[in-house]
Amino acid sequence: MTAAGTPVAVVTGASGGIGAATARQLAAAGYHVVLTARRKDRIETLAAELTAAGHRATAYALDVTDRPAVDTFAASLDRCDVLINNAGGALGADPVATGDPADWRTMYEVNVIGTLHTTQALLPALTASGDGTVVIISSTAGHAAYEGGAGYVAAKNGARVLAETLRLEIVGTPVRVIEIAPGMVKTDEFATTRFRGDEEKAAKVYAGVAEPLTADDVADTITWAVTRPSHVNIDLLVVRPRAQASNSKVHREL
Repeated sequence: MTAAGTPVAVVTGASGGIGAATARQLAAAGYHVVLTARRKDRIETLAAELTAAGHRATAYALDVTDRPAVDTFAASLDRCDVLINNAGGALGADPVATGDPADWRTMYEVNVIGTLHTTQALLPALTASGDGTVVIISSTAGHAAYEGGAGYVAAKNGARVLAETLRLEIVGTPVRVIEIAPGMVKTDEFATTRFRGDEEKAAKVYAGVAEPLTADDVADTITWAVTRPSHVNIDLLVVRPRAQASNSKVHREL
């Protein structure tokens, strides 16, 4: 399904936000981007957009929590040079005492187990490429806890540890492992999804913050890290807006 001479970058969660922005930037950088997400219509629209612009793009509907489906997807690829593990997300902002275990389970399944599925399935192809790169999009939540965020913090800690451990285990192979940990990013869906469509609660996350990061800001960071010379590994790159000093310290102009 991919062009033999063109490096292939697989992007999970490519139907919007950081994933879609990353796909656009990697396509412009010369990669054949394989767009995966559950929402088939969105990735097909994006693939058509990129193709019309003269880039190489393929859409493949995929739920990263479905291991047989991930294995079937991996087997369909002729090659894989870059894997962007972007699929993830947050649900709820309840304290530990009243948090919904179902939300915690869902976040862990997508952010950690989904990343595990795609990484395991594609690692042989990444190694065979002779110059592979695994990127795991974690979060500053995976590096510091905050009130109301324990479920998401736990999931992103899992993603962070997955990246750190994989790097130790495959050192000496021709595969880099990069972790990108974004702070406050304003996209069309992240906060709205977290608060189950409550636009008012979602807006409060960014209230008074003059310039939170955009999906393009994070995609630019990812693309920069991926396109460094092969011997250069960006182990961890934390990126926040200037207004955010930490997860709990944000300058708001109210």
